[in-house]
Parts: sequence; C-alpha cells; structure tokens
Amino acid sequence: MGTGAKVRFNACFDSLLQLKDAGLIDADAACQVASADQILNVGTGLFEGKAIIDVSAIEIADDDEVYKISIQGSSSATFASDIVDLSILELGALEAIGGDVDSTTGRYVLPFSNEKNGVYYQYIRGYVDVTGTIATGINFTAWVAPNQ
Repeated sequence: MGTGAKVRFNACFDSLLQLKDAGLIDADAACQVASADQILNVGTGLFEGKAIIDVSAIEIADDDEVYKISIQGSSSATFASDIVDLSILELGALEAIGGDVDSTTGRYVLPFSNEKNGVYYQYIRGYVDVTGTIATGINFTAWVAPNQ
C-alpha cells in the first residue's frame, strides 16, 4: 500500500453500548455512565467487538503514571465474582509503559471478545487500574462497537 491519508477507525455510536461517559479517573474504578457502574449484557454466546476509547485528557507529569483500561468479563450481572480481564489497553508515561512515546489524547481502539479459555462471559464492563503519582488522572469516553 502507498502512503495515502490516514484513516481513523469509525463506527456508529449506540448509547445502549456506552461503557463510560466523561469524567476524570484518578484511582482504580469501574467505568460509569450517569454516575453508576455500567455493565453490559452481551449474551451467552460469542461476542466480538471493539471498545472505542476517546481520551480527552491524560496526566503524565511525573513519568511514572500508568492507566490500564480493561474490558472485563463476568458471569455475575453485578460483577460480584468471577471477574476476568478480556483485553487491556495500557496508556501512560513512556518510562513506565515502555517504548519511546508518552501516551496522548485521541482515539484508541481495543479489540476484545467475551471468550477466555473456552468460557463465555455474559457480562462486560470497562475498568481502569491507575498507578503512579496521580494528581488529575485520565478523562475519556468509551463505547462498544460490535464486529459485523
């Protein structure tokens, strides 16, 4: 392929598949919509999709910040037990996450399925694990785009 224009991943937004609305996260937390933990029921069979994560602010001031945004699955509708990480996006300071570029604002696409080791997890949610010296944290919105 040539060096044509960059193409940004795009998909239709469905409010029923929203994982997180705007709001800063500065400590470990489940993603929320309208101030309530957001849990999606994707059914008992295989579900494949992409989490569309639009980061509007990310604090990287002390070179030790790490934000692990994960799609988690559970067989519990309340995530009271049986919680597994299905896919993880790691953002933060290059000194903490590796590579040679700090994470920045923008759109990130995190592919996932609700299957892990032969088990299908009916319920999914977004979760953020925060480490490092955090003052303001990370702000993003997220939603699921099912694979067609």
